[in-house]
Amino acid sequence: MGEAGGTGTTSWRRAGFAGAAIGVLAAGAAVGVAAERLTVGRSVRQKARLALDATGPYGGLRGASGRALADDSTVLYYEVDEVEEEAPPARRRRLFGRKEPAPVTVVFSHGYCLNQDSWHFQRAALRGLVRTVYWDQRSHGRSGAGVSQAGADGVPVTIDQLGRDLKAVLDVAAPEGPLVLVGHSMGGMTIMALAERYPEFVRDRVVGVAFVGTSAGKLAEVSYGLPIAGVNAVRRVLPGVLRALGSQAELVERGRRATADLFAGLIKKYSFASRDVDPAVARFAERMIESTPIDVVAAFYPAFAEHDKAAALPVLAELPVLALAGDHDLVTPSSHTEAIADLLPDAELVIVPDGGHLVMLEHPEAVTDRLADLLVRAGAVPAPVAADPESRNG
Repeated sequence: MGEAGGTGTTSWRRAGFAGAAIGVLAAGAAVGVAAERLTVGRSVRQKARLALDATGPYGGLRGASGRALADDSTVLYYEVDEVEEEAPPARRRRLFGRKEPAPVTVVFSHGYCLNQDSWHFQRAALRGLVRTVYWDQRSHGRSGAGVSQAGADGVPVTIDQLGRDLKAVLDVAAPEGPLVLVGHSMGGMTIMALAERYPEFVRDRVVGVAFVGTSAGKLAEVSYGLPIAGVNAVRRVLPGVLRALGSQAELVERGRRATADLFAGLIKKYSFASRDVDPAVARFAERMIESTPIDVVAAFYPAFAEHDKAAALPVLAELPVLALAGDHDLVTPSSHTEAIADLLPDAELVIVPDGGHLVMLEHPEAVTDRLADLLVRAGAVPAPVAADPESRNG
């Protein structure tokens, strides 16, 4: 009896730590424990998390909600922020110089184990100035669980499926007019899949693209900052471990909660590169990632090793493109963003100093400023108006 109990306890602990580590690693935010956590009592850390949860100002922006149906009947949730008829002129000038935003829809696609709220700062800056759409990928945020992935006969998630999901959202949320597509990590891969599957649609409707911390392929070669031998060993067993963990979701979720300190340390290390990240922003990222069930982590993970969309990028060759990444992104390294820019010679390549994988949360001003520049380059704002006499004579 004691031996059986010991085995159960050991299994629970292994599942807990594996769930914490793998959940964050696969989400693109993991491996390592922040050193300062070793010097602060657990109760103090728990109280700090509760305080941040109660007062954190991030992720509360909401728009007009809608739902689209994917080709397998998965319900995809999106929100629209419309242009304000009387948007403050000073805000327009600050983002777009002396130009007025034209009718265009900017569509934001989030990354793995995140949700549409990961664009909080960009949403706050653009809110009311241009029409924007934010959506939750299948099985993330407020979207429904993938219908095709359900049950014993479920099929694996693919990046191709996500591209078709994006098309379904666009057909409902932005059925006409020019589009600027913005994607972070998995969201950028989703845009590439859209371009591959619907090249004529992209040529007809899309006027600009922003890739943020993403990759066109070869993700199986990423080391996550770990020794190559160790990473290769993990890769050999990880798919099977994830499947096993996904089948014991309730047990693993208990383990993730029990190892919250480790979980938070992993997220901070692999999400951010800056030492002075706002604790409320770090906790905001932690809450998004920890809200992703382990079975979703398991279902999506294999798609990244198979992802290869470099051949789709020429569809975007004639468009204004922003390729941006943090210089210390350990999940989709900046070299992958540079590779995208190499395939799109007219793309603007921006490597943000001291930036990690969640660069849009870590350095929001840098990302938002470049997005505003992209909207100008894409013709999403009209030609400059003539300067007034006072400015010419001044």
